[in-house]
Amino acid sequence: MEARFVRLVYSREQGPFSFASMHSATHSVLLIILIFRGTNCDSVNQTEGPVTVSEGALMTLNCTYQTAALAPYLFWYVQHLNKAPQLLLKGLTADKMVEHEGFQATLVKRDSSFHLQKQAVQASD
Repeated sequence: MEARFVRLVYSREQGPFSFASMHSATHSVLLIILIFRGTNCDSVNQTEGPVTVSEGALMTLNCTYQTAALAPYLFWYVQHLNKAPQLLLKGLTADKMVEHEGFQATLVKRDSSFHLQKQAVQASD
């Protein structure tokens, strides 16, 4: 059986809604947006560069943040080739797992993290 790979790409250099060239319609882009109410000097760090995962394998994209906000809102978006970004997950409540289409994330305030996972990534993701 031939191994198939999924390449998830996020490019900071090209801005939040303009992404690196992709060679297949099965490639997707995942990004996170962090929204704070009335705060300054906040930051988000996530997995950089391309992430290549075998189809059917566990996929994790790490995300950590720094903020003075008591209740940060975090969002993961997916962008398929030649399409607008679509909301995938939103983290509004601490320590509550959110799930959609097999993707899941938990906003962990003590670690300042909102890592995205999928147990069995598919080429269509």
